[in-house]
Amino acid sequence: MLQALKEASKCEPVQTAFCVGCVLVVRFPDQDPVVLSTGYSRELPGNTHAEANALAKVRHLSTSNIASLFPSLFPTPTVDALLALADVYTTLEPCTVRTSGLPPCADALIQAKVKRCIIGVGEPDDFVKCEGARKLQEAGIEIVWLHDMQTECLAAARRRHIST
Repeated sequence: MLQALKEASKCEPVQTAFCVGCVLVVRFPDQDPVVLSTGYSRELPGNTHAEANALAKVRHLSTSNIASLFPSLFPTPTVDALLALADVYTTLEPCTVRTSGLPPCADALIQAKVKRCIIGVGEPDDFVKCEGARKLQEAGIEIVWLHDMQTECLAAARRRHIST
């Protein structure tokens, strides 16, 4: 989650959205965890969210990129196979409603069939009512709340409130 918080710190704060960081990690038995990708809010063009950005970057991994991340695995796993084993660390609960009309992050994570979502803090009702954790859990994705990280993750999300 600390790496996800570092990603969130890269966000340009805006009044109408949260600053969120995300890290996608895969753990194979007897191997160190491997970061597949990272993302943060508004990193890519189009009012993008952290989870969507991290997923987009994973989808662009080539077979040779994957082979370099997992040199001891043969055959080289596919992106879909890796996502099915992925843990998603996100500083804020994945969204279920986008006021911009873009697809919600919870839906993207469900479609990717990730294994587990580790969440720093629930999304406050500042803009919309979020039910991301419930929706993910109903889809069979394990949810882990990091209650001891809530204050830090919420502060990162609300950096837009810093006065200038």
